[in-house]
Amino acid sequence: MSTTTLDKTEAGPTPTAQPPRRVRRRGERGPLGAALLHGGLAVASLIALAPVAWLIFLSLGPEKDDYLHPGKILGKLSFSNYGFVLQHTGFFDWFKSTMIVALGTTLIGVLVAATTGYAVSRMRFPGYKQLMWVLLLTQAFPIAILIVPMYEIFSRLDLIDTYWALIIINCTTAVPYSAWLLKGYFDTIPFEIDEAGRVDGLTPFGTFFRLILPLARPGLAVAAFYNFITAVGEVAFATTFMLDDSKYTFAVGLQTFVSEHDAQWNYMAATAVLIAIPVSVFFYLVQKNLVTGLTAGGTKG
Repeated sequence: MSTTTLDKTEAGPTPTAQPPRRVRRRGERGPLGAALLHGGLAVASLIALAPVAWLIFLSLGPEKDDYLHPGKILGKLSFSNYGFVLQHTGFFDWFKSTMIVALGTTLIGVLVAATTGYAVSRMRFPGYKQLMWVLLLTQAFPIAILIVPMYEIFSRLDLIDTYWALIIINCTTAVPYSAWLLKGYFDTIPFEIDEAGRVDGLTPFGTFFRLILPLARPGLAVAAFYNFITAVGEVAFATTFMLDDSKYTFAVGLQTFVSEHDAQWNYMAATAVLIAIPVSVFFYLVQKNLVTGLTAGGTKG
């Protein structure tokens, strides 16, 4: 009896190994999903930028009725509106007043909001939970209801037509939201850091200013930006409490281009573009920390 041994070389070609198929990880977008996402973001960006581009375009029309015929602006683009605003209006007085009010609101508002948020985040005193809800409740009152009593209070304190009036008012508007935001951010900072500071001999204030605030820089940046734009854009109280035209803020100064019968839209557009410059500069200074500060307060580590 004999056996037959097959040579491996005669057994036929060995099938080639197929490259492993790439498995999409959970949550990973496919090509179609990524294209739709980026397309949607591009459309949203265009929608957000369109009003800004339109405002800049209208500001280049030299006549006040050019907004009615925007197609004719291309043939007569001019920076004359900017020259008029800078040379023949109180723009620089408005700029000075706005910066005083905005920076004062930012410094005082962030300090008050940070100390409030830190106290509620770290300390357990009677009514600490209710305190945050009371802060939110202050936002429920319409401005029209608050103007008369606030005017009466500031009149008795001789604060009418002063920058302090607007700074205090803007702080009452911006501090509640900022306190909630910073409280959420302080919750993400481990409590062990406070304990380590106390072991090293720091007082509660020393721990707060030397250890916690440097770690909370992203949250402080968000709160500062919110306070700043709140002060720059406030109109109702600035119109009521500021009587001297040299102390007008940007928001009030824009109203000088509106009369009983018409509005000088070309000058208003140019002024609005100029107003956006200091806001953009402030945004540039804090933008590195904005995204981190906006998202970190949503989770507790």
